[in-house]
Amino acid sequence: MRQLVIVERVCLIGHIVSMVFGLVGILLVIPNAEVILSLSEVGQTVMQWSMAGGGVAYMILGAVGVFLYAYRNLGLGRALCFLVPSVSISLTSELLGTSTGFPFGHYSYLSGLGYKIAGLVPFTIPLSWFYVGCVSYLLARVGLEVDKKPSLLRHLGAIALGALLLTSWDFVLDPAMSQTSLPFWYWQQPGAFFGMPYQNFAGWMGTGSVFMTVAALLWRNNPIKLERSQLNIPLVVYLANFGFATVMSLAAGFSIPVLLGVLLGVAPAVALWLRRPDASTSVAVEAAKQEVSVGNVKVALK
Repeated sequence: MRQLVIVERVCLIGHIVSMVFGLVGILLVIPNAEVILSLSEVGQTVMQWSMAGGGVAYMILGAVGVFLYAYRNLGLGRALCFLVPSVSISLTSELLGTSTGFPFGHYSYLSGLGYKIAGLVPFTIPLSWFYVGCVSYLLARVGLEVDKKPSLLRHLGAIALGALLLTSWDFVLDPAMSQTSLPFWYWQQPGAFFGMPYQNFAGWMGTGSVFMTVAALLWRNNPIKLERSQLNIPLVVYLANFGFATVMSLAAGFSIPVLLGVLLGVAPAVALWLRRPDASTSVAVEAAKQEVSVGNVKVALK
């Protein structure tokens, strides 16, 4: 298990480092081509690799890191019960979107995100749905104490809130990745929200809600018990990816999407994390209850 933790942490650290490296390349190096020419031969090779494969690497590392985290904390069965629906359902939505315009609107992917499935959707895109969707749903489900106080309302609330966290990330990511000097996709029919159609957000909410609902049904007989410390990684992964999108959007002059994302994504994510007591707090509460019970017994004996 220790070796598994090491691999998980290496993947997640590599995921974050890759995003930082990508920001440097996209925002500083590419606009200043003379910087590349001034590098050594090794430096130029590294920069060329990062521009060609950096986007692919950071999404693969993120997916592997989050899957290993889920495997350790939830078990292999529950990890697969989220991975398979999230990847298959998001891929179906993306293939429909890029070929018919439903459910997101009319758009196409450019190069830079890896091999395209059916010539339409990079294979890394469903992976990003998985790892951001997984951490979003875990924050919502554990924060709302769905497994501690199960009810239909709490289940529906966790699904809706998890889908909202996922969609809020796209508020910030999409303008930056589709309308900068190095776009990764483009809208064939630009919409009113900084180039994005409002339909796109409905598509994100719908797709996220569907695969989170499937995961919730598959998990129904296996409740999740996570402490706040075990939610640190989901929160860090969510904030790191939001931070990447934020820097890209602000550099492109898109501040309103960032503000909306903070309001509807970051703030709820942090609040959900804070709602869950850590292990030491739970132990202290239980100890206090036991002391009260013992005290009552002594009084009764007198």
